[in-house]
Amino acid sequence: MAKKKTAKTADAKKTTETEQTAETAEVTETTDTAASGETVSKEEYDKLKAEFDSQKEQFLRMAAEYDNFRKRTEKEKLQTFDNALATTVEAFLPVADNFALALASGTTEGEDFRKGIEMIEKQLDTAFEKLNVVKFGERGEDFDPLLHDAVSRVDDEELEEDKIAGVLQKGFKIGDKIIRHAMVQVSN
Repeated sequence: MAKKKTAKTADAKKTTETEQTAETAEVTETTDTAASGETVSKEEYDKLKAEFDSQKEQFLRMAAEYDNFRKRTEKEKLQTFDNALATTVEAFLPVADNFALALASGTTEGEDFRKGIEMIEKQLDTAFEKLNVVKFGERGEDFDPLLHDAVSRVDDEELEEDKIAGVLQKGFKIGDKIIRHAMVQVSN
């Protein structure tokens, strides 16, 4: 009887081992997804992995495109600044040339020199006009602390209170942007 029990036990062990081997084979063919608790076949797993790889590839391409866009935009911004600076310098070159000619002429006295300097000032105003730069700060204008820096207060019988009595430096602006505030004296 002991031999029968041993044979039955051996058969039971073989059956259990065969079942376990079958289960192991089935487990290797399927992957358990932790999130949903469902099992996914090897084919589905391969399909999902391929889709993931495709999405990853798209993401990497998009990241590279964004990096290229950022670099290109930065380069264009620098080029825009350089172009604006070149345009500005170009507008002032004739003025600089005329100052050099005036100094080279050797004449520093008389009415001709004064006329030459006045012509250069007009040329400078024209250059500012081309660049949309507006001068402000004239005698008699209302004092505006947003546009003018008051250096001192003076008594002036001809002007009302808080009017510009004297201009030490003109102010300049482009549109609403103040480039330099006008330095003025204000009447009492």
